Amino acid sequence: MKSESADLSGKTCLVTGASSGIGAATALALGRAGANVVLAARREDACAAVAQAIVAAGGRALVVKTDVGIEAEVRHAVGAAVAHFGRLDAAFNNAGMLGVAAPLHEITTADFDAVLRTNVMSVFWSMKYEIEAMLNTGGGAIVNNASIAAQLGFAGLAPYNASKHAVMGLTRTAALEYFKQGIRINAVCPGPIATPMAETGFGGAENLHAAMAGSPGGRAGQPEEIAQAVLFLLSGAASYISGLGLTVDGGYTVQ
Repeated sequence: MKSESADLSGKTCLVTGASSGIGAATALALGRAGANVVLAARREDACAAVAQAIVAAGGRALVVKTDVGIEAEVRHAVGAAVAHFGRLDAAFNNAGMLGVAAPLHEITTADFDAVLRTNVMSVFWSMKYEIEAMLNTGGGAIVNNASIAAQLGFAGLAPYNASKHAVMGLTRTAALEYFKQGIRINAVCPGPIATPMAETGFGGAENLHAAMAGSPGGRAGQPEEIAQAVLFLLSGAASYISGLGLTVDGGYTVQ
């Protein structure tokens, strides 16, 4: 029997960046919670493998090849979800990139633009079309993937830090605009998680785990731990929560 917090039976949920890491873990968790899952990412083959796992567990899944840096493809992904499953009830706007690691004066305009397009414009476009779809069917819930970089500064990652602060700004503004219309909008703020992107940022998996050994949690987080936070925020158990940036970092930001 599913708990109330995990039960998303019959809900249609869209996940961007669903091909690996936090996105893939969340897509799988949504499928296990009874949702119809729409997986949107550039790597169609990787998404297909996640979709197969959802179907094998008794769920329903749709893969839509999507580059979130292109507005028309984001609009198409939302439209495909509605066309295939009849409605859109929830979304996890997760796709993102770390970008070039360098001092600010060495970062090119093209480098900066690439990060903001993937991390900020994609969230704006995703919410724009998701909200339109949800307004047509009485409401829903959205979670954006921010980061503890929305709360802290990390030297050498100016574009990434700026983008994640922007994601929180979009989240809070949209939460104010749509709560009375039945749409809750929150963000999850992961700390260092054992994903390919984090491992790249730390210069390899060994460096990531060594760096996190001295943190309060004593380790890097797992994608599945973020997935559970996303499921909570998308579920009815979070019915009175909107505009929140939920930190999931093993105590990293309180040390």
